[in-house]
Amino acid sequence: MAESAGEKTLAPTPKRLREAAKDGDVLRSRDLGVAVATVAGAALLDGAGPWLFSTMEQAMRKGLTWDRTALDDFSPGQLMLALGALAMPPILVFGGVMALAAFAAQLGPTGPGRFNFGSMAPKGSRLSPMSGFGRMFGAQGWIEVGKGILKIGLLGGIAYGWVRGRLRGLAGLGAAPLATQLAYGWSAMTALLFALTGGLVVIALLDFPIQWLRRRRRLRMSIQEMKDENKDDNGSPEAKMRQRQRQRAMAMASMAGAMKNAQFVVTNPTHFAVALVWDPDLAPAPVVLCKGRGEKALAIRELAAENEIPCLEYPALARSVYWTTQENQVIREELYIAVAGVLAFVFSLKRGEARPAPTIDVPADVRYDADGDPDPEDRAEVPETPA
Repeated sequence: MAESAGEKTLAPTPKRLREAAKDGDVLRSRDLGVAVATVAGAALLDGAGPWLFSTMEQAMRKGLTWDRTALDDFSPGQLMLALGALAMPPILVFGGVMALAAFAAQLGPTGPGRFNFGSMAPKGSRLSPMSGFGRMFGAQGWIEVGKGILKIGLLGGIAYGWVRGRLRGLAGLGAAPLATQLAYGWSAMTALLFALTGGLVVIALLDFPIQWLRRRRRLRMSIQEMKDENKDDNGSPEAKMRQRQRQRAMAMASMAGAMKNAQFVVTNPTHFAVALVWDPDLAPAPVVLCKGRGEKALAIRELAAENEIPCLEYPALARSVYWTTQENQVIREELYIAVAGVLAFVFSLKRGEARPAPTIDVPADVRYDADGDPDPEDRAEVPETPA
């Protein structure tokens, strides 16, 4: 069955991906942000834990220490400010590091240039109960529920393994000194944190490619959308036609004066066109008045028709003259015989004689293809009889 033009089965183009990113639809994985922030927090806690506990110890000592001055001049506001000044630095450091890590994790796949402040603007659709129910009970909601169950299972299994491995040590802490209990508790807590962090990293590594595939699937394009994008990038056929018409008009305006003196035009049949004239008083051999390819060649043909100038199709000769002779220059000596045969035929047409178009042989050393490369294998052409 033929593919429908409206069915979205094509991979998104780079332009579609860029436009989606500008609108806030970027590659984003919440699990990646959680994993990176947790890794940063665990590493910081393991390295800066003594500083944190030392600060908290100072805050507790200050808050629980009372003297005669504190009783005589009791000021709870100043006490709270002093405790806050002690506790805030580690809290700000830990919170700031984790926030920066999560922020970098979200910007990493897309780059800082993809940050869209428009996504922070309030949207009514987010407050709509119907939209909320659609997200909760739709396909996306069930996918998130499934992912949540798998996450709980993985992290719960990691926690169960941690508890099982330390159950005997935890049971015997009651008889150990306080310092031993604190040291064991700190070691066990950091071990659990790093184990759970490993699970979060595994989840992020699984979730990131899934989010990439889902975004590519969400931004897939239909054949019509691909055509519309190509039309926007390259211009519609109508715009291209208008542009060609303007180019042809400009070419005709610049060549109109030269074409009035032309005696004949040699074409290939539409890609190349060369207008020539032979005046013994000006030059001993035919002169190229103007030449062109593409739109300029079509303009030469139109001007030739307007001025009733014979237009002859000799592809090999047209290419040879085009690539070997500049405008307002005499043709190459190797082309004298070939051009003389065409010129004699043109003069016979002007005298009203009905002669067949001559066969023109272009020398091999001046034969060229459409790109201007030597083409010695090109055979002599037998053109159609000009109208």
